[in-house]
Amino acid sequence: MTTRRIAVISAGLSEPSSTRQLADALARASAIELERGGEVAEIEIIELRHIAPDVLNGLLTGTHAAPLAHALRVVEEADAVIAVTPIFSTSYSGLFKMFVDLIDRDALTGTPVILGATAGTPRHSLAIDYAIRPIFAYLHADVVPTGVFAATADWGGQGTDAEGVPGRIARAARELAGKLTGTARDGDSSSATRPTAPLGGAASRAFDGGFVPMGDLLPR
Repeated sequence: MTTRRIAVISAGLSEPSSTRQLADALARASAIELERGGEVAEIEIIELRHIAPDVLNGLLTGTHAAPLAHALRVVEEADAVIAVTPIFSTSYSGLFKMFVDLIDRDALTGTPVILGATAGTPRHSLAIDYAIRPIFAYLHADVVPTGVFAATADWGGQGTDAEGVPGRIARAARELAGKLTGTARDGDSSSATRPTAPLGGAASRAFDGGFVPMGDLLPR
């Protein structure tokens, strides 16, 4: 059985964090989609808030403390990446950008990536496409078509998007799995109608870092 290593970058600043909640939900959905194809997801969460001083020092001095070096290695060696940031002043957080700036310029070439973002208002929903997607295009990553944005109202089921956050999560996860397994089909949005667990619960269980067993990502 093939194992796929997925690095999850969460740039949330608070605890608990809606950014981390979205990152966990995307990781869980991606693991489920890979399992449907007979593969296993090996997931490692990178909480940037825990290594923020190391990220800043890395930019200022060019030296990488052990936690930062480990985080960069996880991302650069991953088979796929899930990157989620809060939106501040219409764009990604400074911490998110600083970390991405430290990633080797050639490391993500051809790597499938899901992009996610959170904000207090739906007015920032286009930030993924105008602010975040160009960064990963510059890194030559293979970004999936569906970006997942979640506003505060979406977490309570009050969002106005007819598809809803769960549907977008499922679709993005299917696109990622398709790229990893070579089964992606252009224009395939069938996963939008697949049942998926609501946000919260199993999808938002905190991971403590390290590799997460497949069984811990499945609904209970």
